Amino acid sequence: MKREERTTVRSAHPIDPAVRERVMEELRTVERQHDVRVLFACESGSRGWGFASPDSDYDVRFVYVHRRDWYLRVEPQRDVIERPIDDVLDVSGWELRKALQLLHRSNPTLLEWLDSPVTYREDASWAPRLRELATAFFSPLRGRHHYLSMAKKNFRGYLKDETVRYKKYLYVLRPLLAVRWIDAGLGMPPMRFADLVAATVHDPELLAEVDALLALKMQATEGEYGPRRPAIHALIESMLADAEHDREYKRPEGEVVLLDRFLREVVNGVEAAATVDVQ
Repeated sequence: MKREERTTVRSAHPIDPAVRERVMEELRTVERQHDVRVLFACESGSRGWGFASPDSDYDVRFVYVHRRDWYLRVEPQRDVIERPIDDVLDVSGWELRKALQLLHRSNPTLLEWLDSPVTYREDASWAPRLRELATAFFSPLRGRHHYLSMAKKNFRGYLKDETVRYKKYLYVLRPLLAVRWIDAGLGMPPMRFADLVAATVHDPELLAEVDALLALKMQATEGEYGPRRPAIHALIESMLADAEHDREYKRPEGEVVLLDRFLREVVNGVEAAATVDVQ
């Protein structure tokens, strides 16, 4: 899909220039091979959360749109694009209609993508409006349920032994602090772990323990183990014991007609731009 490159950068890009260029080439390859337009691309995972290890890979996630005719087919088409994974890059994306369906359900993963501090591609015409819709469709109940379920699952699976992988503490602590953020009425939790900590952890001893854990995580390899962190472990157990799921978490937020309108505008706008490029 030919088009004029129109992108913006939300923040300074803390990615090695060589890696960044490789990511950009991957995105261009996606557009050429699938005849799509990438509207938004970011870092997910530990690099987006702000606690990557030296050997962490790059989790590149994107939202893309097809030509108009793709949306006029009787049978459903594949709505995910996944590039081959190697030791450095994990690149995959969701088609726009799929992304908007998930947005209607206040999918926390998509909301995190849109809040990522590390962006590779951002279409200036559409990405800001997509973020506005994310805010309008954010459901505290659904978000809380998601993060609490994630914390419980990771705690059961990874933190029961006397020695644990450093990163698994963060995989439990981060969603629990997101629950605390939501319960405090602060709205949609930020993706950056440092922002969560700053707003939800105020005990000096616990903050020191979290800082020490982060330092270990960012110096150690992804698979490195170590002894339990007593203060963090006690906090996790206390928060899990106190937290309960709300049975109304499936209640939707926002008017779906807004998402329908946005989808039509993007598809028609991209189609019109592609026609101009061809001429």
